Amino acid sequence: MNPTIQKYIEYMRSVRNSSPHTLVNYGHDLEQFATFLTPPGTETPQLGKITHHMIREFVAHLHDSGLEKSSIARKLAALRSFFKYCVREGRLNENPARLVATPKLPKRVPAVLSAEEMNGFLNQLSGSGNREERAGPKTKRNNHGRTVAEKLSTIQEDQLLLPRDRAILELLYAAGLRVSELTGLNLADMDQKDKMLRVRGKGNKERIVPYGEKAAQALRAYWPVRDSLLQAGEDAGRGSSAEAVFLNYRGRRLTQRSVGRIVKKYVKLVNVNWDLHPHSLRHAFATHLLADGADLRAIQELLGHQSLSTTQKYTHASIRQLMDIYDKAHPHA
Repeated sequence: MNPTIQKYIEYMRSVRNSSPHTLVNYGHDLEQFATFLTPPGTETPQLGKITHHMIREFVAHLHDSGLEKSSIARKLAALRSFFKYCVREGRLNENPARLVATPKLPKRVPAVLSAEEMNGFLNQLSGSGNREERAGPKTKRNNHGRTVAEKLSTIQEDQLLLPRDRAILELLYAAGLRVSELTGLNLADMDQKDKMLRVRGKGNKERIVPYGEKAAQALRAYWPVRDSLLQAGEDAGRGSSAEAVFLNYRGRRLTQRSVGRIVKKYVKLVNVNWDLHPHSLRHAFATHLLADGADLRAIQELLGHQSLSTTQKYTHASIRQLMDIYDKAHPHA
């Protein structure tokens, strides 16, 4: 089984163009299943001897270990995909995972900041607007109401990277990008004249996404900083770093984990208690477009969703916001 798993992972990498994140997760899930089937002192059963009863026992074991249903569902999806590959390659006659039901997952409505809260947060980074606009409706003013730029003025490295970080946050919100799509952006993917991006989404599928003037302004302020980072970097403009839009202080392509830290950093600096992460800006992008009358299928195209049902979760978020507004505003609510 283990050699077949390695061949399957290579197939996902070379044929299906799966992301590195998916490759790692699926590889771990399949190896965990193989280990479960191989107690100490025994040999892993042949592929043809694996039954749906064994897979159900594995799922029950995951339940008993306290694993979340979403994680169990992903592991089961990995098994289904793996055995489907084995059938297609002639290694199995049928897919044993097909008979195992996926755990029922609760429908989660993403928590989304209001347009006013998002504008207040981003305005803090740019230093634009008056103090009330910068603070936003639910932020706490501290350090005598100073802007983020003023708070960072004593830290040379942070002050240098502020234009980059502002461009990152503006672009995440303006284009509704996944964090992997943002870090994968190259200079050749940008049409600055028409303010358009060529984005590579899941499965390496490309789409064209526009961005607004606020993001364009932030990017124009970032380009000189990028030049400085690239010239001072360890790679000195070689390879992927020379192509990447967003660089770290070493002049290398920024990682997804670094973008997460950047978001958390500015939430703390603005002094709000939001649970904000990079995907939150993508949620806000979709929800605010929908609230202002954008067509759901257009939003699906902009987000790069394969299925409309994935996009429809934002309708639930919009309805919830409307109900909150109704409860607060209607005298007989």
